[in-house]
Amino acid sequence: MIARAFKPTDEQQRVIDHPGSAFIAACPGAGKTRVMVERARKLLGGRPTGRGIAFLSFTIAAVSELEHRLRREGIVETPAFPHFIGTFDAFLWQFLIAPFGVDGCAAKPRLIPDKDHRAIQPFAGAQALPLECFDPATGGAIPARIRRYGFRGKVKAYETAARNARARFLQRGELDFADARSVALARLRDPACGAILGPAFAARFLELIVDEAQDCNPVDLEIITSFRAAGVPVKVICDPNQAIYGFRGGVTRELGQFAEEFGADERLPMSGNFRSSRHITKGMVALRAPNMRAAIDEALGEHRDEPTAIQILSYSGRGVPATIGTKFRELVMAMGLEARDCPVVSATRRTGANALGHPQDSGVQDLSYRLAVAVSDFHFSSELGDRKEALVAIHRIMLELGGQMSGKTYHQHLADADVSPDAWRPEALALAQALQFTPERFATVEEWHDQARRLLAPLLPPGGQSINQRLRRNGDLGKALSAASPSGHAARTIHSVKGMEFPAVCVVMSPSTAKGILDFLTGDAAVDNEEARKIYVGASRAQRLLVLALPRTQAARLRDLMAEMGGAVDLTPL
Repeated sequence: MIARAFKPTDEQQRVIDHPGSAFIAACPGAGKTRVMVERARKLLGGRPTGRGIAFLSFTIAAVSELEHRLRREGIVETPAFPHFIGTFDAFLWQFLIAPFGVDGCAAKPRLIPDKDHRAIQPFAGAQALPLECFDPATGGAIPARIRRYGFRGKVKAYETAARNARARFLQRGELDFADARSVALARLRDPACGAILGPAFAARFLELIVDEAQDCNPVDLEIITSFRAAGVPVKVICDPNQAIYGFRGGVTRELGQFAEEFGADERLPMSGNFRSSRHITKGMVALRAPNMRAAIDEALGEHRDEPTAIQILSYSGRGVPATIGTKFRELVMAMGLEARDCPVVSATRRTGANALGHPQDSGVQDLSYRLAVAVSDFHFSSELGDRKEALVAIHRIMLELGGQMSGKTYHQHLADADVSPDAWRPEALALAQALQFTPERFATVEEWHDQARRLLAPLLPPGGQSINQRLRRNGDLGKALSAASPSGHAARTIHSVKGMEFPAVCVVMSPSTAKGILDFLTGDAAVDNEEARKIYVGASRAQRLLVLALPRTQAARLRDLMAEMGGAVDLTPL
């Protein structure tokens, strides 16, 4: 099959041709990756320059897709030098952390992503609180976070212990992503250091392209500004409506202020949607904040004339029912689509699991239950990333049973023991395969549990508790184990599908968040609502069929709001 020649729209061509820095507001399906490839082709002009382009994004999936395209087009070779293709975090680590280390620390810097999960326990018998409950700069307790853990005591001793722990980790060169950003920004701010680094970056890179910039936090934006100030042309590509990383300090208002730092001729739109049908493209406008609906994106892709209306499913009761998955499968099958290609997405995996009747994690921390959840997640996952997460969960349980964690976080242990994924993953994979819950292998949950005990007993250290004491009987195991997927659809979190596209998507709102989302979308609530942006992100993945499921008390409100945008919308009670 011969690929069609790329014919950019006028908006796309302006981005490809723009010679300097630019802030590019791109709608879903705008062809960002194609435009970045063509911009690189134009910038390099088919000849080596000795200088490269830095392509940065915030997820491995987005980076991998771009790298694949660049190599396939012959724009970037192997190795990629002098170019850089990677995550924002990897870029900072490679150029601003690893070569210089941490000031005042002789140890080689090490990335510990889960450092904030380290338990803070100021004295024996005290309630343990994770380090994330304490402000990294001041060490002071963060009230909202300690309340989440039900803490009501005095915090002074905890704050002292947290400050001491952070200082100790820093002396060992242990940095998480937030630490790395702080160190990188301090380096760029320092007049002496910045005077050297700025020209060095400008000499190395022709241009720095930051994709998915709505995932930035304020520190990221300041770092990007520093590169611009150093003379590095920066292309910032984003969709402010898809900012869903508030939990890690993501920006909304700050992104708008950042855009104002670019001149009028540097703010470029990309409003053509090459992914979704006209009905979906119009309906998605209703899922933006009320002040972001001035323009309705134009459907331009191969699915633009798909006649299927947006489907809204209304459910009753206090929970998310499995009838959602049944109806979604019916709609998907009627269009001749494959269920495995059409996920159910939601803010939390538990909500999607409920909608499909999948086994779910009820939050029980018992080791037996956690093992059952991890094994089920591995076999129910359709994406490589989700399966890797499940294997990590299994490996973590193996380490806990073996007494190898010694009060450390998972990633601290891996760093200290110099353990690579290649060393532990085969054993975790073998365990996941051996414990797959099928009728042919296990007649009952108890048989599965007995087999788990037999397989894991050799990991226990001598002289400690028995395997029966560590992997206790649990009456809830049946909730976490299931023999087969009832529908063939995968349950995915909205964060995990960001940047992807599917023939059909079912977006599920939970009873606890639906009213707040609709209040925000209808203008009845002025407070920013990140949950609404999550729904927008999930819905924007759909190419031909978009299904939204929500409580019956809110369903008609959503139908009326989406219909106002001019697309076809059907409402079906379950």
